[in-house]
Amino acid sequence: MAAYMRSVICLVSTERNVFLTRGCGVIVESRRFVRGLKRRPVKVLFPENDSEKVVKPTLQSEPAAGPNARREREVTATTQPEESDFIKAKRVIVTKDHVDGLRFERALPGDKRLARLVSIARSRAFREQQGKILLEGRRLICDALNAGAKPQTVFFSTVERLRELPLDKLKRATLVKVKFEDIKIWSDLVAPQGVIAIFSCPDPSQMNFTNRGHSLPLSLICDNIRDPGNLGTILRCAAAAGCRDVLLTKGCVDTWEPKVLRAAMGAHFHLPIHPNLGWDNIENHLPNPVTVHVADNRCGGAKESNKPSKAGDFGWVSTRRVHNNVGYEEYDSDSDSDGECESLSLPSVETKLYHQRWAQDPTALVIGGETHGLSLEAVELAEKTSGHRLFIPIVPNMDSLNSAMATSILLFEGRKQLLKLTQTSGRKGKSKAGQQHS
Repeated sequence: MAAYMRSVICLVSTERNVFLTRGCGVIVESRRFVRGLKRRPVKVLFPENDSEKVVKPTLQSEPAAGPNARREREVTATTQPEESDFIKAKRVIVTKDHVDGLRFERALPGDKRLARLVSIARSRAFREQQGKILLEGRRLICDALNAGAKPQTVFFSTVERLRELPLDKLKRATLVKVKFEDIKIWSDLVAPQGVIAIFSCPDPSQMNFTNRGHSLPLSLICDNIRDPGNLGTILRCAAAAGCRDVLLTKGCVDTWEPKVLRAAMGAHFHLPIHPNLGWDNIENHLPNPVTVHVADNRCGGAKESNKPSKAGDFGWVSTRRVHNNVGYEEYDSDSDSDGECESLSLPSVETKLYHQRWAQDPTALVIGGETHGLSLEAVELAEKTSGHRLFIPIVPNMDSLNSAMATSILLFEGRKQLLKLTQTSGRKGKSKAGQQHS
């Protein structure tokens, strides 16, 4: 112990942090260990063959400096290649916004495409000028896609809502994901379903209607139907009765009005509907030969002795002619043209009860609005084709039935008569074939 003390005597100065060595007789001041104590913990680097074992430090180290800095960066870059590729691939899956192979966009705040929905929904002139219609709800959009309508833009709130649609028919459409709150702002429904679509206005001649295989030779002509709810219900009834097609005069409300679409419940895509037709064009859409009947919602009986002789005596006939070069005008009973209209002679059309035989092959039925009634051209067409005035008897002191209700009664009566006629002709054909075979 004494020998050791004589060989080395170390005096440590705490104030100057120096080491004094007596054996060599030289005082050496070293700061090497001082710098080491001031360093923060650094990453532990392993050889390249142990690159998978990476120990993460508990404290963040300062960037390395000096000649080993480049070596440290190179080793660090090669120690985690698989983790970087995984994170990058995961980021691509999340941000690409694909649904079953279809890419969709995310609407930014203030997207002007949502504001266009209001213009399409509320403006008939805008729909006709742009050739676009607006459909809302899964069922209506699915019916349109199945019938062959061409979608342009589909707005949806969640991916689940989009998957409810036939995605194979949305490949050429622009898909936009928006917030449900934005859909509630622009929606016309009380309880929005979270999906709205803009379609090109369908061409009836290019549509694949599901009702075509079950249709009867029965056409419906809507004349001066002004109420959207009535027109939608009439279209729904025509599709249910198996009508061949529906023709709308220029005095009717737009068939693509949102209220009409909701009341029709997809009937627009179950049978052909031809809107904005003049009476000359209506005759071109009807088969030849055809028998046209008109619905009389004011007549109280079939007595010929009470048969009026002038147009003004009929409350169910509008006394103004509809010209092709002018728009529809509402009838005013106090106008100065009443005297002129009174002089017009009404065509001679026989009256018939609705349950009597009137449906032949083929047949057309004209239903008029509750306020303005039928156009004079409709009665002239009925006279020209040897048609009848059909009325539904009701109890006294009642004005008339709702136009949609009267249409349903007449259409299903016509359907019953046509089916009975078809069955009778089929039996006769079989009997003749049996006699020839015998």
